[in-house]
Amino acid sequence: MNINEELKNILEWVICIIIAVVLGLWIRYYIMTPTQVQSVSMKPTLIEGQRLILNRTIRLTHKLPERGDIITFEAPTEDYLTEAEFKESPTARYEEPENKFVHNVLEIGKVSYIKRVIALPGEHVKIQNGKVYINGEELEEDYLSSSVRTEAEGGLLVDFTVPEGTVFAMGDNRGESHDCRAFGCIPQDKIESIVLFRFWPFDKFGKVE
Repeated sequence: MNINEELKNILEWVICIIIAVVLGLWIRYYIMTPTQVQSVSMKPTLIEGQRLILNRTIRLTHKLPERGDIITFEAPTEDYLTEAEFKESPTARYEEPENKFVHNVLEIGKVSYIKRVIALPGEHVKIQNGKVYINGEELEEDYLSSSVRTEAEGGLLVDFTVPEGTVFAMGDNRGESHDCRAFGCIPQDKIESIVLFRFWPFDKFGKVE
């Protein structure tokens, strides 16, 4: 084998590796990816250490999730809305990353939250006496523990209308969940995925509802 053939073989391998890496990143960003539950905010539905498969095709279809879907989304820059910010808009605040590729695709240094969609654009939300009301009707939440009461975490998002292009989400473990009650509704372009199913532990394998 001469030098040209060796270089050709090396080049072919390099090209194959590049294609594999790019394809892997594309699948991970746009199709599906595994993740591990790392907080208690979704108990009893999701427990720390459980492993999930996330459906990320929402980034291709640009469709909003449905009420009841469990989603992952980029954590807002500001943990709590001030009263002035809330009056301006009850939407979560974000800062533009210095490097969008590193932040969005490689997800280096990026923090994501996992919560359940409670209300959709244009719907009126009211939190009162430990209950959630959507457009004046009490929301049935069979996924919550019987002792759970919904209170206003930040004291601001208790009576408002969900802005267009956003969703309102909360954790199932309401007393231990930092969510939209404090930092505002989630813009559609910050929603990363919908939980597809749980694959670990094996005795809990299946769709998550």
